[in-house]
Amino acid sequence: MNISHKKIDDINAKITVDLAPEDYNPAVDKTIKEQAKKAKLPGFRPGLVPVGHIRRTLGKSILLDEINRVINEKISAYITEQKLEVLGQPLPVEGEDEAKYNWDYKDNFSFNYEIGLAPEFAIPFTAETEFTEYDIKADDATLAERIKNLRRSYGKMTNPEVSEEGDVLYAVLKQDKEGGLENTTSIRTDIIEDAKIKKSLVGIKNDDTVKIDVKKAFKVADLARILGITEEEAENLDVTKFELTVKNINRLEESELDQDFFDKLFPAGEVTSEEQFNVKVKEEVENLFKQNAAQKLRNDLYTFGMDAVNATFPEAFLKRWLKATNPNLSTEEIEEGFADFISNLKWTIIENRIVTANNLEVKYDEVVDLAKERIYAQIKMYNINEEPTDEQLGQFALQLLSDREQANRLFEEVKALKVFDYLKTTIKINSVEIDYDKFESLDK
Repeated sequence: MNISHKKIDDINAKITVDLAPEDYNPAVDKTIKEQAKKAKLPGFRPGLVPVGHIRRTLGKSILLDEINRVINEKISAYITEQKLEVLGQPLPVEGEDEAKYNWDYKDNFSFNYEIGLAPEFAIPFTAETEFTEYDIKADDATLAERIKNLRRSYGKMTNPEVSEEGDVLYAVLKQDKEGGLENTTSIRTDIIEDAKIKKSLVGIKNDDTVKIDVKKAFKVADLARILGITEEEAENLDVTKFELTVKNINRLEESELDQDFFDKLFPAGEVTSEEQFNVKVKEEVENLFKQNAAQKLRNDLYTFGMDAVNATFPEAFLKRWLKATNPNLSTEEIEEGFADFISNLKWTIIENRIVTANNLEVKYDEVVDLAKERIYAQIKMYNINEEPTDEQLGQFALQLLSDREQANRLFEEVKALKVFDYLKTTIKINSVEIDYDKFESLDK
């Protein structure tokens, strides 16, 4: 057997595999004998089917399978030995005529495969590249808003006689024209865009009627939902003046800051005073801000790396490979998503080269720990007082990782975190304090 490759250009190459009978016949003979022992055919006792019969009836199929298996194994080993950074998988060269072979166990075969090669480029992150890591401060307004939302989440619904700002109105909306649109629905007053219209809905009672311009009051998507029509129909309303008649006023009263409320949010007895509650909320908000700051830095690193690397990819080969491995995709679908595919591929190559160059290793235990972390967060989202044991989390994690797609996703997450942590030790980071509202406007 002989395997070699020849570069067509910097990003395309051809692998040639030459096979002689002695390279494939031992495997073919072994498989034929195994089939003879297992075959159940009419006229033959089980396990006693003659080898010659199997060779005559199934020989060519077995020959094809074994040649493909041998080729795939040897090409894979060759790519590893030659340290070729291959994109996708090798594809048979189109137009080669296999009819020239007799397939009689005596042929000398020569097969050619196209491969796409990753482009060469330097990793752009160095000690001279500067980035900003934000230290986001939890200001009083943000903490007050978070506390208000928590209290409302565990509050109770009431039906006051007179409306206030923030109430939900159960009302009839009727278009101001004969035979016009009419719908009975719930309307959150906090989503109303126009301040004057919002103010007109404060201080009203059941059966009161107010005229409003719905185009001024609501975004198109909200208006379509409220009227029960499509967004296109909402956009093209010929008459936008409506009568709003109140049928009921709903108000979510904030929960009292008492022990019952504290125990709904935290393990029983952990928080026993308003002061302790405020400290816990601040910790929660600032931990969330740290995650936001880390995500911002990751996004900035990604953007910098993608802009700094100017590389050409074997696009024709990759499109053919995508079609070969996803036969249900149309050419139009491949073209439509190809730019995103190339972007993802470029960043994957950057990550993988950082991993390889610096001997970064993703360990199985780290993937399990991340799975447990994700599962714990999900459990707490739906039942804040439930505290699963580490053993339970471990069992859930193993179930999750038994799904190959989920396991691959978590593996890639761990790898991305390792690359991020490594880059933070390589680049220059300037720490900057910033208020949350200013941080929110950075990318706007």
